[in-house]
Amino acid sequence: QVDAVRVYVNSSSENLQYPVLFVVRQQKGVLSWQVPLIFRGLYQRTYNYQEVSRTLCPSEPTPETGPSDQIIFVDVSSMAPFNITYELLVTRLENFQLETNKAFNFTASPSQPQYFLYKFPEDVDSVIIKVVSDAVYPCSVVSVQDIVCPVYDLDHNVEFNGVYQSMTKQAAITVQRKDFPGEQFFIVFVIKPEDYACGGSVPSSIHGNVNRTWNLQRTKNLQVTIVPSIKKSVYVQAMFFSFLSFLSFYLGSVVVAFVHYIRVRRKASAGRLSPEDGSGIMTSSHPITASTPEGSSYGAIDESSSSGGRQLSSPERGPPAGSDTDSSVEEESDFDTMPEIESDKNVIRTKVFLYLSDLSRKDRRIVSKKYKIYFWNIITIAVFYALPVIQLVITYQTVVNVTGNQDICYYNFLCAHPLGVLSAFNNILSNVGHMLLGFLFLLIVLRRDILHRRAMEMKDVYTLDYGIPKHFGLFYAMGIALMMEGVLSACYHVCPNYSNFQFDTSFMYMIAGLCMLKLYQTRHPDINASAYSAYASFAVVICLAVLGVVW
Repeated sequence: QVDAVRVYVNSSSENLQYPVLFVVRQQKGVLSWQVPLIFRGLYQRTYNYQEVSRTLCPSEPTPETGPSDQIIFVDVSSMAPFNITYELLVTRLENFQLETNKAFNFTASPSQPQYFLYKFPEDVDSVIIKVVSDAVYPCSVVSVQDIVCPVYDLDHNVEFNGVYQSMTKQAAITVQRKDFPGEQFFIVFVIKPEDYACGGSVPSSIHGNVNRTWNLQRTKNLQVTIVPSIKKSVYVQAMFFSFLSFLSFYLGSVVVAFVHYIRVRRKASAGRLSPEDGSGIMTSSHPITASTPEGSSYGAIDESSSSGGRQLSSPERGPPAGSDTDSSVEEESDFDTMPEIESDKNVIRTKVFLYLSDLSRKDRRIVSKKYKIYFWNIITIAVFYALPVIQLVITYQTVVNVTGNQDICYYNFLCAHPLGVLSAFNNILSNVGHMLLGFLFLLIVLRRDILHRRAMEMKDVYTLDYGIPKHFGLFYAMGIALMMEGVLSACYHVCPNYSNFQFDTSFMYMIAGLCMLKLYQTRHPDINASAYSAYASFAVVICLAVLGVVW
């Protein structure tokens, strides 16, 4: 057990020109302060306190010498030409060393800070320091410092050493054994003279006297509890479960693809393709009867009156099936008159069942190439957007680790679990789903694209004339956007704050916009927005979102 001594002083003098100086000399350090004790706030405000209480740096018995008496000298002096009355009280602290899973209550104020000692148990590698208070204000600071004397326990020097964060009603700091070679540390509690650091305002009681305030009552009741954090095995289990959960989607996709492959092979081996399988063709074996609802034939010519069961189908259009390449695609203007549409109308009217592909009159190669621009543009945007983001968050994390200022990043500290140099590894791990499922989405689209190209090379009428015209450029862009959402969201959660909040939301808007364009494209195959105009519109939305964060 480590013994600690606390020195309490009080002086009735309000003369700032002749303060009373207290110097405490110990075996391994010197601690000094003055009464009245002066704290400085914003705009040159000063807060003076005539009661001061400080804990002296404790002396721990060594195994060689064992417990021994320590001599402490307290020097009191003043340059005042008159007598000054003071009070000095030295007490021994009974509960200086905190215990695991045991709550401890105490009170602190700006001129009477508190700090305590904690030693890691043998089987604990990481602990969470939980601090709670019933009152929001006064603003306080919780600091974790190494066993070094003197201890920085005043408002103007608490940031000089260790890790610290400001606090209103709750605070939590995760401490790892590897960061403290001595396997012990001090927990320091400082009450700030003003609340601006916690988002508060200047106390109403001092608005009349801006420059100087005496003995402002700013005491705060605090409760500290130190509990063990999760072990390394929990990290491994969490990562394994996360990857296993998302890899199960890959397994399900492989099973679905395999079943689809078997069904296609069986149908191909059977050598039959029924007319209703999507060719868009009606033969004389399916005559139009009187039971057909009015209007369902779209004004089609009755096939029963045609000669010899002649099939009526849409005319051949577009290039040969095997020429879907980007190398020899004629450019197309943004405004197409399409004079051949008048002649096509008459042919389309001969069809009993009208499909969306019949309404697509533009050259499929040109439309497909325009949609591929979405894919290449979003890759360019992602590279130029992600590189500075990654550099910035690496700088943020480095600053947090070097300075110890945990107010730079806004974590939920009670749920933040560090790993390596990362302060909240679990928040980063939670974004792995975006990246894995986005990559799976790209694989699914790639498979569909390959099957579609093969069908076109084989001049498969079923594939060419049935259903929605197939353009995969927007699908590829959506997959890249989903993966980048995971990357940038992980970057945001490395150090979340107001200045990088747009990292987490930018590609959310991109995903939403691309989905809207894809939904529109499926019913309007010949109308497609320019990729440059679409991404410019997304940029405007993102700019508005940034303005909303700033103001």
